[in-house]
Amino acid sequence: MRMDEASREHIAALRAQCLNKGCGGIKGLSLVFRHMDIDYSKKIVFEELRLGLQKYGLNISEQDLSGLFKVLDKDGSGEIDFCEFMLELRPDMCPTRITVVTEAFKKLDANKDGVLAMDDLKAVYTHNARKHPKYISGEWTEEEVLRSFLDSMDTPGCPDGKVTKEEFLNYYAGVSATVEEDSYFDLLMRACYDLPPKGSQYR
Repeated sequence: MRMDEASREHIAALRAQCLNKGCGGIKGLSLVFRHMDIDYSKKIVFEELRLGLQKYGLNISEQDLSGLFKVLDKDGSGEIDFCEFMLELRPDMCPTRITVVTEAFKKLDANKDGVLAMDDLKAVYTHNARKHPKYISGEWTEEEVLRSFLDSMDTPGCPDGKVTKEEFLNYYAGVSATVEEDSYFDLLMRACYDLPPKGSQYR
């Protein structure tokens, strides 16, 4: 469904409320989703969306609420699942930021199957894991560090131990919202994942 101006404004307002409360990342947005999911069904129905918006101080007309629900309910099932919710609520990233996040994902995806799993991280990310404070202190093993890394990006409420490109983008959309300058975000990503300087082609 094409998003009308009213729905766009309401989504922007809810996103702003989330960011103001420090909920820009996938974990934070999952808290918003859970607060709206009154019956713990892992789905948000129309009335739950109404009550949830009111909790965030967003009182909108019945017509606008109906339009907003249809926009969020991508598959027209009459319920909004977390992936549908996240798709619209995650902060926007400009193309240059999406490019460097995608570059990082491709580097981590060692077997090139489009999903990050433990085997991928063991192949390309172990040196980073060994820099983690809990690994250095002996509190965590290397595998526990890598598992924590995957869990931080996995979809809350229905984790499967793997991270898709969409989940990776969701996570970094939240990080991106806290970094004002594109050049600094690019620098952080390249430093974190040992990516080549901007302008070089990663192979």
